[in-house]
Amino acid sequence: MRNYLYDSRRWRKLAKQQLQNHPLCKICLQNGLIEPATVVDHVIPHKGNRESFFLGAIQSLCRPCHDGTKQMIEKRGYDTTIGFDGWPIDPKHPANKIVPIK
Repeated sequence: MRNYLYDSRRWRKLAKQQLQNHPLCKICLQNGLIEPATVVDHVIPHKGNRESFFLGAIQSLCRPCHDGTKQMIEKRGYDTTIGFDGWPIDPKHPANKIVPIK
């Protein structure tokens, strides 16, 4: 069921402004790709909290990143993207928490 907050005039105006100011997908840009953004995403899930919904940080994403990558990050708690060096880029990734043996 769609959250009534997404249907509000205030959200539609905020989302339109976000996409005008940041027309490219943030996740794609971080990966060196240029992709138009079509979705405005809450960086931290609002979980129905009205204040977080309207005042929380938002970002522009393409639909595949919003529905795939972002959902996976929220479920796992970290991003699995691998950098050019072959190591996970997210500091929260379990591989980046390995303590070196002394």
